[in-house]
Amino acid sequence: MFSDHQYNAAHNSAALIERSSQGTVALTGADRASFLHGLLTNDIASLPKGRGVYAAYLTPQGRMISDMRVIETGSRLLLSVDRDVAAPLAERFDQLVFSEDVQAKDASEMAILGVHGPSAARMIQHATGVSVADLESQYDNITVESLTIVRDDALGVPGYDVYAPGTDREAIRAKLIEAGAVEVTDDIAEALRIEAGRPRFGVDMTTDTIPLEAGIEDRAISFTKGCYVGQEVIIRVMHRGHGRVARRLMSIVIAGGDVPARGDKILLGDRAIGEITSATASPKMGSPLALGYVQREHAVAGTEVTVGGSQARIYQAVN
Repeated sequence: MFSDHQYNAAHNSAALIERSSQGTVALTGADRASFLHGLLTNDIASLPKGRGVYAAYLTPQGRMISDMRVIETGSRLLLSVDRDVAAPLAERFDQLVFSEDVQAKDASEMAILGVHGPSAARMIQHATGVSVADLESQYDNITVESLTIVRDDALGVPGYDVYAPGTDREAIRAKLIEAGAVEVTDDIAEALRIEAGRPRFGVDMTTDTIPLEAGIEDRAISFTKGCYVGQEVIIRVMHRGHGRVARRLMSIVIAGGDVPARGDKILLGDRAIGEITSATASPKMGSPLALGYVQREHAVAGTEVTVGGSQARIYQAVN
């Protein structure tokens, strides 16, 4: 059952989201930033202590191996990735180290607790004793003893993720609830994500996805940095193809009916022009809302389509 109380907490107070699907890769060593800079799509080398970026790691063919949030704490780089990706990614990085001073490890034993909503900062300070008032920009972060707290407004409201030792998870969780944070189910967290139009790796993005198809280029790709894996493909599409890709991830509003399933076809007349990747019952839209890939020529806001036998319309591009 969809809880209005839980959903409203993200907009009126604060929602507590258990990030159990997220894993963490930790990189230490003096060369960690320059090492990652040559691999990832965004500018890592210039990150000072307390800052971060969103990035992707690509194959030479420009397909995604993973997306990630890259956090420079001053003593290590934390990469927030899908939990299933963390261990193989850490192993892959370790194998790529030649003479650099870099150590990569799967640190997914860390707890990650998301607190999102207008009261999130106050509740985090109550629970941890750490003020996050100075974390003004996306991915700003502060480390105090064993805690790292990262600013992340990806759900469209002020938000923070608390990284803590796994042994401290329950104590911090209890203090956040004591402060007034409302625990939300995975369904509520998914609704907030889809409403914010944020694609998730393993669901809306896979190893077949080019970042430009998912619309993450403005956040994930630096077009002024030096070389990275897959750059030639990205540059060729941007400059020769003017950024045009065969398909585009779009938000789609369903006019009543059931929430569509992953894999449901998006039809224009009787012709399939795309496919649903994720969907939710959306309080914001008052009807089901989905993300799905649509063929380039039809990826236009306002286009009337059919999904699962229900009338629908393409709402907007995901970014």
